[in-house]
Amino acid sequence: MRREELIMICTSDIAGQLRGKAVPVRDFEKRRTVGVGWTPTNIMITAHGPIAPSPWGSREDLYLRPVPATAVRLAVDSEGPVQHFVLSDIMQLDGTPWTCCLRDFLKRGLAALEAEGLRLVAAFEHEFALRGVEERPNSPYNFDAFRRQGLFAEVFTAAMREAGLEPDTFMPEYGPSQYEVTMRHAPALTAADRAVVLREVARGVAHRLGLEATFTPLLRPDAVGNGVHLHFSLTEGSGRPVNHDPDGPGGLSPVAGAFLEGVRRKLPSLCALTAASTVSYLRLVPHRWSASYTNVGVRDREAALRICPVFRPGSEETALHFEYRAADAAASPYLVLGAIVWAGLWGVRQKLGPPPLTTADPEQMDERERAALDLRRLPGSLADTLSELEADADLKAAMGETLHRVYLAHKRFEEELMAPLDPAEQCARYLLAY
Repeated sequence: MRREELIMICTSDIAGQLRGKAVPVRDFEKRRTVGVGWTPTNIMITAHGPIAPSPWGSREDLYLRPVPATAVRLAVDSEGPVQHFVLSDIMQLDGTPWTCCLRDFLKRGLAALEAEGLRLVAAFEHEFALRGVEERPNSPYNFDAFRRQGLFAEVFTAAMREAGLEPDTFMPEYGPSQYEVTMRHAPALTAADRAVVLREVARGVAHRLGLEATFTPLLRPDAVGNGVHLHFSLTEGSGRPVNHDPDGPGGLSPVAGAFLEGVRRKLPSLCALTAASTVSYLRLVPHRWSASYTNVGVRDREAALRICPVFRPGSEETALHFEYRAADAAASPYLVLGAIVWAGLWGVRQKLGPPPLTTADPEQMDERERAALDLRRLPGSLADTLSELEADADLKAAMGETLHRVYLAHKRFEEELMAPLDPAEQCARYLLAY
């Protein structure tokens, strides 16, 4: 049987999906500049298939320009098909970035942050479920749960390394047939590229092994959700970390405090970009080991923002970093990280003071105690957080008027699609999508 290898030139879109067009590998060299044609309305395709009302209709043209350094060639075994793809920037015909390119949204934020003398390094921590692995009640962190996933972890780790993802840890998590994978930190844009790639590598390996890897935010209403936790650290231009000040609250430097406080204050509208499904809000409730309040917690895995522990005393200068927990894989990694960058940058530019830190459970506080710490519950639904995003002039300016408008239209249409369904039916739909 004769075969000719193809490479798919892809973009990560509003729905957190990887879409694109494939070309013969032999033609890829000439496609490096001209890419492949694309249509603005493609960004309005929802995770469930129907297209949200588009301001472009059938009009206008764009192109996907590949980023060769992101190319991945996944050949799990010698007999199966080769999964070969490359990420891209969405460009206008005059060669300038399209206003709704999510990768450019992040790139613009990082350039603005660098103009303030700061850079960001990051790593995405993913939780996912392996369908086809038997559920057992003793599974959390259990060696038996690790054993029952069979060859997946070993093949997945090899594939990650081949794709340049620098695997760090793999573990059985708390939920049904749930696993977690982490990668080494990297410069922010690289970290987001790697997060996009990781999801597809996991799905590709699982498919070849007769399993299914799903990153859906929630398998079913009574299950533990799948989060995407973003670990990040600020550095100056030379690469020296600037997070720590031994005299600052929680060990925070003034610039790290301003950045975190910017993110904290913007959390109600950030959730629209980082927890981007209707079922995300079944997960973001108290005592589900996910975020539920606008708090910065000290070593608290239910805080929306967490100051992570330093395991080697005396290494705080280089090891102190932070974790954003109100995110899942319904959101593109470019939107998650871009949103954090723009919100933190707003805090730095506003010269905000450090955030109030929590060491107790906000749900157990009374209203007076929460008010003293300026704590709000995170939005209770996708509709609520979209209203917050619509009213947020700062994030609207960061996104640009067009991206802000079409994002709201896309997600409100998705919400309308899900409205007639009960929570179990919604979970089933998102399971198919992610």
